[in-house]
Amino acid sequence: MGPPYWPVPAADLTRLLQDDAGFGDLTTRALGIGAVAGEICFAARDPLRLCGVEEAAGLLAGLGARIIFQAASGADIAAGTLVLHAEGSAAVLHAAWKMAQLVMEFASGVASEAAAIVAAARSVTPGMVVLVTRKSTPFTRALSLKAALAGGAEIHRLGLHDSIMIFPEHLAFFPGGVAEAVAAARRHAPERKVMVEVTGEPGLQEAAAAGADVVQLEKFTPERMAVALGALPRPHGLPLIAAAGGVNAANAAAYAAAGADTLVTSAPFQARPRDIQVTLASRGA
Repeated sequence: MGPPYWPVPAADLTRLLQDDAGFGDLTTRALGIGAVAGEICFAARDPLRLCGVEEAAGLLAGLGARIIFQAASGADIAAGTLVLHAEGSAAVLHAAWKMAQLVMEFASGVASEAAAIVAAARSVTPGMVVLVTRKSTPFTRALSLKAALAGGAEIHRLGLHDSIMIFPEHLAFFPGGVAEAVAAARRHAPERKVMVEVTGEPGLQEAAAAGADVVQLEKFTPERMAVALGALPRPHGLPLIAAAGGVNAANAAAYAAAGADTLVTSAPFQARPRDIQVTLASRGA
């Protein structure tokens, strides 16, 4: 069974090409090299967790290039390692070059950061699940979530439709507070778990007493979380505790040590792109 990734829609790849090469390549035309056979190689300049290579290959193949070699998303790649090799005309290779590079650089940045957070958390709590939020860069959700999975993270929420998450902003509409809100959610969707986000210790106590399945502690420091959880009765380990707000590779281990059951983070989506080196060469006579 392969990794649990889904393909970025072909229409999104077409849109990338349209944005960059929709009116052709003036330089390639002016130089008169479009029909010359060539090859393109992509290699990791630094160590990284690879992602986006399937999409990069799809961009090339969609224009008629022949894929000679491609690595797989989710692989840990050493500096200097070849990740994608294709052959085709100079016109095709130049048309796909930059978008293929950018897709891999962006996705590998997200995947590498996710992998770092997962590794830090699991250095304290083996098997801990790190969840990414829905706060991906606009218009990149499919690729961003694929990259997070490639980094070993999981998905907190795909969107508003797929889970019940009660924020303090929802409680403004419930005079009875969190207990009333949790009860309303259970009446409407009795088969679903109910998550509640809190920003302080009283909210944590109230959400637990209301029977929330998961309480998300927003912007608690690890030290503050440890103290708050020490004062919280949790029969049978419930509610589950999620740390959120500012979780990253530098503090993931501390949150795990403080007693979090899972970590919720947007940090991978703000990661710097990883550098992919590109080499083009002529294969013409």
